[in-house]
Order: sequence, then structure tokens, then C-alpha cells
Amino acid sequence: MGTAGELIADGRLQSNLLASLQRAGTALVLGVAAGLVLALIAGLSRVGEALVDGPIQIKRAIPTVALIPLAILWFGIGEQMKIIIILASVLVPIYLNTYAGLRGIDERYVELAETVGLSRYQFIRRVALPGALPGFFTGLRLGVTMSWLALAVVEQVNATSGIGYLMTQARTYGQTEIIVVGLVVYGIFGLAGDTLVRTVERRSLAWRRTLGG
Repeated sequence: MGTAGELIADGRLQSNLLASLQRAGTALVLGVAAGLVLALIAGLSRVGEALVDGPIQIKRAIPTVALIPLAILWFGIGEQMKIIIILASVLVPIYLNTYAGLRGIDERYVELAETVGLSRYQFIRRVALPGALPGFFTGLRLGVTMSWLALAVVEQVNATSGIGYLMTQARTYGQTEIIVVGLVVYGIFGLAGDTLVRTVERRSLAWRRTLGG
């Protein structure tokens, strides 16, 4: 607690935490959007599935950490590389779980949508998206966790700010207590993110409990 107090007093914890939150938040939003769009393309079209699902499954089999050397060659060692690595970590669970949710929609709802003459847009808005929500939230919970895991890795690659950078500096000078503070911060914010998603999930899916009695 004393070390954390010192880091707060001199402003280092707040400034580096803000940098980490901005980095993780930007990548999370982009990863969620990309994963959702790709899941809709693959889940609602046979052609889309043929084009999208294979590359995603290949990415799934490759550890994100293994992509760092290639990302450095392509994008350098700045912020862009870090955002892309975190985005790639988030995209996969969002895609897989949303795609599974779309494929798991009851055929009766699809037939009903065709019977009442719903347009493609109306089908997506009224049937596909609500049906995929449970899978999407499962993917989002995993995505939030993955964003913090990837963040912890990329912030130790030529970073000049962030909790990972703070921990790297502490390792250089043998400051074990600062490393522990950094680990605790990662854990707290990972748990906070998961709790937030679960809260939103419960409220968003309240209609399912109502229908289920």
C-alpha cells in the first residue's frame, strides 16, 4: 500500500494508468466493431462465411504474441502496432461467439421472418441481432480480458507510458513492489471490465428471463 501511495502522490500511477486505459479502450472498441461486422458477414451469408471464417480460424490458431515481430516490421514500434495487436486479440472471441450465436438462431424465427416479409435490414435488426446477443456478450467478456492480457505484453515493447512500461522500468531497477502494484492494477481493471459487461448483459437480456417465466 505504501508503494501505491507513493506512485499516486507523485502522479506516476495516474498518468500511466490513463495511457493504458486509452490504449486498451481504443483497441477494444475497434476490435468489437470489427469482430461484430465480420460475424454478421459470415453468419448471414454463405459467401461471407467462405471468405471470412477460414482466415479467422487461422488467426485463432496463432498466438497473438507470435504476431508481434511481424507487426513491428509492418507498423513499427509505436502506438499503431500496440493497438493492432490488442485489436487482433479482441476480434477473435467477439467473432467466434457472435457467429455461433447467429448460427444458433432457431429456424422457426427465420421462417416466421420470411412469412411476414421482413426485409434484410429488418431481419438483422429484429431477429439476427437479438438472437446473437447472448453469444456477443460472452465474446465481449472474453474480449475485455484479452485486451488487458495483450496490453500487458505490448506495453513492454518500446513503450514510453502505461502500466506495463512502469513495470518494465521497475524490473530494470529491481523494484519488485512496483511490479506487484502493476499486477494488482491489471487485475482490478480486468475484473471491473468483466463486471461492467456482466451488468450490461443482465439488463440487455432481461427480456429473455421475462419470456422464460
